[in-house]
Amino acid sequence: MKILGIDTTTKFLCLGIYDNAKVYEYSLELGTKHSSLLIPTIKRVIDALNWRLDDIDYFACGLGPGSFTGMRVGLATIKGLAWSLNKPVIGISSLDILAKNVMQDEGFVAPIIDAKRNLIYTSIYRIKDKSFKRITPYMLLNIEQFLKKIKKNTIILGDAVSPYKAKISTDSKRAVILDKDYWSLQPRNIISLALERIKEKKIDNPFDIKPIYIYPKECQIKKI
Repeated sequence: MKILGIDTTTKFLCLGIYDNAKVYEYSLELGTKHSSLLIPTIKRVIDALNWRLDDIDYFACGLGPGSFTGMRVGLATIKGLAWSLNKPVIGISSLDILAKNVMQDEGFVAPIIDAKRNLIYTSIYRIKDKSFKRITPYMLLNIEQFLKKIKKNTIILGDAVSPYKAKISTDSKRAVILDKDYWSLQPRNIISLALERIKEKKIDNPFDIKPIYIYPKECQIKKI
């Protein structure tokens, strides 16, 4: 089985490949150049593996929340490839991908992504026997609202730690902040979550899959 998974919701292109139990990871800082460099990067990776695009059995894509343009670029690319090749798609929340950076048996995890405008994207997960379960919706909150929701010793990670670290640290009994090395989405997590979804037979239709928008009014595209 072969899987190509990407996430373009941050300044990094997060690209994972699964090839019959082997996982390959590519993480490139593209800033705002996803639209011009995503397709060439995918082609370069596929060529390096000596694959053809129609060798891929499943496509996986991070759905956000995150950069509005990044979400649209990544999902449009994956939908186009899946539709043209008649292959299935797996859509995965970028918060789910980030939460999987935490490696422990038990506890609570809260990934936080900077949503600008003094807000963060977040969700809270419970880990039990190394299994993750999301226990809140995907949320758009200010830091004060977020701190009221987390439980004692919740593990916090993500790029929104940087602007709010001092505020979070004042409530140190309720939060454990991971080092910066854990703040970025990892390609291996896209593959891991995609494999879980395949095993559970939870596959998406390329025509129906949509980004996770939590700024609904600002992100609507009005018909003229």
